[in-house]
Amino acid sequence: MIIKTSVLAHLLQAMPQLRQQVYFKASLTALSHAMEDQVLAGSEQPLVIACFQRERFYRQEAHRYRRIAQRTPHVYVLAAPETDFKNSSDHHETVAFDPGDGLSHEWHLVVIGSYYANCLICREKRLSVSNSVNGEMDTSRRFEGIWTFDRTVSAKAAELILDRIARYRPELVDKIEQAKAQYIGDSLKVSSQSTQTKDVNRQDSPNPDPFVQRLVTYLQAGQYKLLKAYRSIAAQEQRERLVNSISTAIRRSLDPHEVLEIAVQELGRAMGSCRCLIYRCKATDTQATITHEYLETRGRDRTILCSTLGSPWPLKDNSLFQGIVEHQESISVEDTQNDPRLNQTPSKSANSPSFNLKELVQTFSMRSWLMVPVLYQGRLLGMVELHHCGEIPYRWKDEELALVEAIATQVGVALIQAEAYANLQDLNQQLAALDRTRSNLVAITGHELRTPLSTIQVCLESLASEPDMSPELRQVMLNTALDDAERMRKLVQDFLTLSRLESGRVEWNVEAISLQECIELALSRINVHWSQERRPNIINQVPTDLPLVQADGEWLVETLAKLLDNACKFTSSQGEITIGIQSNGNSMLKVTVADTGRGIEPNRLEDVFDRFYQEEGALRRTTGGTGLGLAICRQIVKGWGGKIWADSAGKDQGCQFHFTVPMIAPTSDSQPSKGKGKGSRKGSRVKRK
Repeated sequence: MIIKTSVLAHLLQAMPQLRQQVYFKASLTALSHAMEDQVLAGSEQPLVIACFQRERFYRQEAHRYRRIAQRTPHVYVLAAPETDFKNSSDHHETVAFDPGDGLSHEWHLVVIGSYYANCLICREKRLSVSNSVNGEMDTSRRFEGIWTFDRTVSAKAAELILDRIARYRPELVDKIEQAKAQYIGDSLKVSSQSTQTKDVNRQDSPNPDPFVQRLVTYLQAGQYKLLKAYRSIAAQEQRERLVNSISTAIRRSLDPHEVLEIAVQELGRAMGSCRCLIYRCKATDTQATITHEYLETRGRDRTILCSTLGSPWPLKDNSLFQGIVEHQESISVEDTQNDPRLNQTPSKSANSPSFNLKELVQTFSMRSWLMVPVLYQGRLLGMVELHHCGEIPYRWKDEELALVEAIATQVGVALIQAEAYANLQDLNQQLAALDRTRSNLVAITGHELRTPLSTIQVCLESLASEPDMSPELRQVMLNTALDDAERMRKLVQDFLTLSRLESGRVEWNVEAISLQECIELALSRINVHWSQERRPNIINQVPTDLPLVQADGEWLVETLAKLLDNACKFTSSQGEITIGIQSNGNSMLKVTVADTGRGIEPNRLEDVFDRFYQEEGALRRTTGGTGLGLAICRQIVKGWGGKIWADSAGKDQGCQFHFTVPMIAPTSDSQPSKGKGKGSRKGSRVKRK
């Protein structure tokens, strides 16, 4: 049998003049013990009815009710069974009701004697009654109901509960009727007689109502203060738990994007905001792009919210952001519709269109707006924003603001750690590159130096040990030794040249020069070093009406010569090398040296400009060289602000090397003296050698 109706509701329906009050659990416990002690201290045999919601709550008071049962035969105890509580008449009458019964949410105690009566009829304000620790009821629980000394109210409450007991235990109907006749039937008459008796014997039996009322008021006030303290402690615990959980989560990763994503999701859920944003920015940024967002599906008024992901977020014309940059403090806007800071008109300029924060607020339905900077040692790293999008403005509490600022601090530390880790990775990569360079240097220089030295040593030993050597053979030995000596000189020269370029110790002599003349000088150097039989066919497609270029003539010739030498090295004598020039439409001329030779794999096009790069390997290549030529070209082109790159369709598909050089608009006085230009460049080349 399950009776879902409430005894309190029936009592209020029968006596509508009654007014409910709110009681804390501690107050009800004190009142119940006072009523029970009154029974134990007296000599009467009153009617006692108690409802304990759950069996575990009754077990804490079982010994008291066994003592009460020794004083009166009319003791009725109700509870929902959890282990062994059942209908019984051992010490007193126990009534086991179903846990789904309405009594499982109520707290009742009724005591009616000959000269006094009081009752406590309450119902818990919340549905859950399982919030307990170690079997004890939570002291912060609250009830609403009636507590009174009025005999009529007590009699009516006792009648309602006894009727319910009779439905659970029909075998007690006769005993219940006896209790009603003895304690309830003449309640009005007994109440009148009790009042007269109290008036006659006022000194012997004082009315306890004023004293108990003051006691309950004191207990209620104390319990309210205790509840506030509990709430404060719980809020502090929640903040610390949230900060710790977010700190632990974001420190598991050193990826800034993962750090921000974890932080925005955890903070958004914890704060219950409609939208939470975390984005990277600096104090000098004009705008940011939103990449991390927590968004509720619908706002407080159930309207669908727009996502800000990928949206440009204005910073330069944002008065709130500029205020944060200036003062490095959080800014809170309780009502965006009435805040004067959002109605300021930003300054207009030709490069920056006008922007109004009001438009941003309307676009993303922001009613309340909180901005908290992510700082580290006074440096702005990013911003945390919370948006409430309901119809009613929201004021952030001090503890909520402190929580968001604590999270922003943790995010700042995590971002700095991520940056430090990224810098460490870059340093490790640089160290690895330096280690590879050192290994390549040892391998290449060892091979390039050992081979010519061995040849020179053999030739000189032959000349010294063979005095009868024929003049023709002697000349062959000398030419071989000279060639290998020149090879060693070029190796050392390339090392020194690259070292000067990379260290910034080169003094650039930038002037207006003729590109056609530089190409002719580079071709003359190629003709000297490459014989007609070994050299591919070189086609010069450079037009004669080229504008002058702004560069260092000596280094420009060096670049052209090395690119042509590299093309000759990897192209057979039956192949072709083409020199071409065209304008890229950006005040630059593009010079191209194309060949029909061996070609380069597309995934190696960037690597060929690295130092000591050898496509075939340092010790098994078929062509000579140190792998420094293209690295030198890259440093030279960077010196005058140009760009160098390579194109190739793959192996045996030929290759094209391009570089850019700034050109000068033709004027009447910009033509250099050819004789002076040639002489100065020639003198420089001789000096370098």
